[in-house]
Amino acid sequence: MDEPVGRAGVDDEALNAKLARLPERPGVYLFRDAAGTILYVGKAVSLRSRVRSYFQSGRGLEAKTQRLVAVVADLEWIVTDSEVEALLVENNLIKKHRPKYNIRLRDDKQYPYLRLDLTDSWPTLQLVRRPAADGARYFGPYPHSAAVWETMAALRRVFPYRSCSDRRLGQPHPCLYYHIHRCLAPCISATTPGAYADMAQQLAQFLDGKGDDVLGRLEAQMQEASEALRFEDAAQLRDRLAALRSVLQKQKVQRAGGGDRDALAVARGPHGEAAVQIFFFREGKLAGREGHLLDGGEGRADAEVLSAFVQQFYGGGGAAVPAELLLESEPSDPESLTALLRRCRSGAVRLRVPQRGEKRQVVEMVRRNAESFLEAQRWQREQSRDAVDAALTELAGVLGLAGPPRRIECYDNSNLHGLHPVAAMVVFEDGLPRKAEYRKFKVRTVAGSDDFATMEEIVGRRFARAARERRELAEGNPDGEVPPVEGGFARLPDLVLIDGGRGQLSHARAAMRAVGMEKIPTFALAKENEWIFVEDRPEPIVLPRTSPGLRLLQRARDEAHRFGLGFHRQLRGRAAVASVLEDVPGIGPRRRKALLQAFGSLAAIRDADLEALAGVRGMNRAAAEELLQYLRQTPGVASGPQSGSE
Repeated sequence: MDEPVGRAGVDDEALNAKLARLPERPGVYLFRDAAGTILYVGKAVSLRSRVRSYFQSGRGLEAKTQRLVAVVADLEWIVTDSEVEALLVENNLIKKHRPKYNIRLRDDKQYPYLRLDLTDSWPTLQLVRRPAADGARYFGPYPHSAAVWETMAALRRVFPYRSCSDRRLGQPHPCLYYHIHRCLAPCISATTPGAYADMAQQLAQFLDGKGDDVLGRLEAQMQEASEALRFEDAAQLRDRLAALRSVLQKQKVQRAGGGDRDALAVARGPHGEAAVQIFFFREGKLAGREGHLLDGGEGRADAEVLSAFVQQFYGGGGAAVPAELLLESEPSDPESLTALLRRCRSGAVRLRVPQRGEKRQVVEMVRRNAESFLEAQRWQREQSRDAVDAALTELAGVLGLAGPPRRIECYDNSNLHGLHPVAAMVVFEDGLPRKAEYRKFKVRTVAGSDDFATMEEIVGRRFARAARERRELAEGNPDGEVPPVEGGFARLPDLVLIDGGRGQLSHARAAMRAVGMEKIPTFALAKENEWIFVEDRPEPIVLPRTSPGLRLLQRARDEAHRFGLGFHRQLRGRAAVASVLEDVPGIGPRRRKALLQAFGSLAAIRDADLEALAGVRGMNRAAAEELLQYLRQTPGVASGPQSGSE
């Protein structure tokens, strides 16, 4: 560096000292602002050369980089042994801190995979979120967990693999799956290791996209069983063949040259926003596709956007790395990316930018889909934003608020004839549910179905904790003020909504006044007429049923009801089953717990056969017979659980 950093209004003496001590080693660097917030995370072959280049006078930097350098007040670095290790560290830090000036994968979720460990004595199929280098086979990714469960349900009809843990091995009785021909029951040695391994290999072949090969093997086995007069085995194989053909008919068959590969392309919006579309091909068949939005891509070249996406999508273990990536354009730093992908895959990986032929057509198709995805997301976002802004603006005017209620908290109670009373709190921010901040409450001080007292307890507990946490934050702050709070109980809502009428509202307000939180605007929404009640106002506010503001309040109220009711049903179901089982001779606490874990509900226990019940851990045949006799003969239990209003 020819001269030290010198920027108006910024004390760069400490920064200059750090720049002078930068090592000429590979690593990762972090830029921070004066408040200590991480602004940017980058990697470098030489930390000294790369970081100092940001501050060299006269260097032509992009506008976004100039804005970054203008606010950098501090830096730190992490030395690594290689550039590939620097890529991995950079990726983890970007995901953790999501710096403002980095290109960031917006939807950084972990996609579900199917895991099959053929080295296990009795392999089973598992849903996992992160593939690991453990020697097992991973299949996917799938777009969502529902697709995985649907796939597993279909596969169980064809490949009767076990779904239990190793602790069931050696049990005297099989579970229900054996009796309905959905498991070979290695737990009771109903199959041999060789026969089970053959079935597991067929399952792996099918998941590899070689369904036709599996079909041929099953047909040969069925013919062999028929010729040997093993008609029961032949009938089971016939049923498996029919199920397999049904599954195969649902597969999408679109060729991309065979083998496992992903095809990626970038789309850009009019304001620089970026999206990447990815198509997953397994054994040449289109297995799925996903679109991803990226933040921080404005002013960055497509090559840089593509590199950032590949690094974050594959480098963090969230997606399986195929043998080949088909890319629309050459990424920046392809050598480092290839080395990173090879490390993640533990095998060879090839980055290709096809110029002609079928693979180029595939990439162009992916690009068109990326453009459509970005356009659809932009339209949906604009429509949603306009609708939310209209609703919040209307509520601010109608309810007399100081501004649009960006954060809304809604409370609802749930009980059945006073039993198992619970309450729920849901949070909406900018018109959207913030599920990470939902809270469930068990009622502590109220007996019976006193809805007013329950609301007072729950609201009082919530805001008493808020008052306590905010005092602690203020005491720990030099100026004695409460610092900005991102979430949790210390963050206060702009609007509190109570499910109910005047009675619930008055008790909620009394609880808030008791802890000094009476300034928070609070209203009640009564479901019968959808009227909005205000404290100390004789007449309710009546909005048209088409009002955007009313619809937003209704969504929050209905979500609180759904969330609380689900919690109540969960507690009620557990209590009901435990209560019934307490009356059965020979069924103690351990057996009750094991039965609940195995079957989940009283109806499932009642409908199970003798062998399935006897196979539960801790049970035996005599206890299972007595349990079934009791459940099927006792009035009120034999007909199933009684319904009741919520």
